[in-house]
Amino acid sequence: MAALPTVQPDITLLLDMEGVIREATLSPAMNGESVDGWLGRPWVEIAGEIGGDKIKRMVDDARVSGISAFRQINQRFPSGLEIPMEFTTVLLGGRAGMLAIGKNLQAVAELQSRLIAAQQTMERDYWKLRQIETRYRLVFDASNEAVMIVSAANLRIVEANRTAIEALNSPRRRNDDLAGRELLHDVAAEDRDAVREMLARIRERGKALSILVHLGAEAKPWMLRGSLITAEPGHVFLLQFTPASDLSAPAENAEPSTVEELIDHLPDGFVVLDEAGVVQHANQSFLDLVQVGSKGSAIGESLGRWLWQPGADLNALLTNVQRHKTVRLFTTTIRGELGTETEIEISAGAGEGGQNRIGVLLRNVARRLPSGGESDLLRQALGSISEQIGKSSLRKLVKNTVSIVEQHYVKQALELAGGNRTATAELLGLSRQSLYAKLSLYGLEDKGPDTEETPED
Repeated sequence: MAALPTVQPDITLLLDMEGVIREATLSPAMNGESVDGWLGRPWVEIAGEIGGDKIKRMVDDARVSGISAFRQINQRFPSGLEIPMEFTTVLLGGRAGMLAIGKNLQAVAELQSRLIAAQQTMERDYWKLRQIETRYRLVFDASNEAVMIVSAANLRIVEANRTAIEALNSPRRRNDDLAGRELLHDVAAEDRDAVREMLARIRERGKALSILVHLGAEAKPWMLRGSLITAEPGHVFLLQFTPASDLSAPAENAEPSTVEELIDHLPDGFVVLDEAGVVQHANQSFLDLVQVGSKGSAIGESLGRWLWQPGADLNALLTNVQRHKTVRLFTTTIRGELGTETEIEISAGAGEGGQNRIGVLLRNVARRLPSGGESDLLRQALGSISEQIGKSSLRKLVKNTVSIVEQHYVKQALELAGGNRTATAELLGLSRQSLYAKLSLYGLEDKGPDTEETPED
């Protein structure tokens, strides 16, 4: 017969009837510990105050019933190491003493710690998702446009905001009747084929031109645009309905409408402010920049609400516009409603007349490639240092400027001297040791040939 595998305890203690340790044996896995100092000492003394009570119970149980229940204690070793262990005590025959058998629970404790850490991570991720869902819900419901999420499989409405419910439902229908209804049932019959073709184009290409549709019992005109979103269990369409403008407007209004449409399609953010900095008009790029779902949520708000330093940045911008009528290359940071921060560059100008309107163009410069030339670095340090005011301390501004200027002139002098270190030091009025230190500091040791002046024979 094959021998059955045996498992050796991690610690075996031979105790007398009073609980004093007479012999201690460790498994090979714990050979690094020396427990000779335990011999002749009560087991209670080496387990600490908390473990001592559990040891007393195990010893008492073994005396009475011959074996004790398993109990966990933190066993402290002479080296100072403390290991979680599980012990039980067994009474020997003839009341010659008892054995305390211990198992190392360190691996179990580590797994428990990892499990707790994983649970905490899941908890944090859950609350992050809840926050994102709450923000999405606020933006979704606050939009002045009718927004719907429609299943791509059967064109049934999955979700709709308040404006969409009001657009599709007659006063006699309840709001909760909208979910699950097929979208085309609420579209005018003459527009259904156009809607099907648009959705098929979105499914194939990801986008399509807006179309005019008529919705609801009153067949009100809406401009429809949409996009395809990946979701569980399948794809869905995000459809946005904007009330159509009056198509019978007089011809003289055509030019302003065209200009406004061009502004709305600018790739850079554009807003019109009053003299107090309150938004009067905003294009779609600005709404994307500040992460606002509709123009109604931005109009009437102060532009400073989204600037990095709401009071300082807006006041500086308005003051310069009032003083010079125009502002160029005003750099700051936009903070979106969902927490993102974007570096922007502002150009602004004040209108003529009695309305005191200010046009502001906001350009995203976060992806702009930095200039590589030393002259550009020098110009940036000296010409645009005011852009950093309020973001860095004066000491740091001065230190950075001096470092850039010093590096620029050291390199220029090195090139003028053809790489001759002695001539470069003379041009700069430095000793050669000081020059070498600056070359090492700025990584210019290998710039040009290292030629030196040699005295004539």
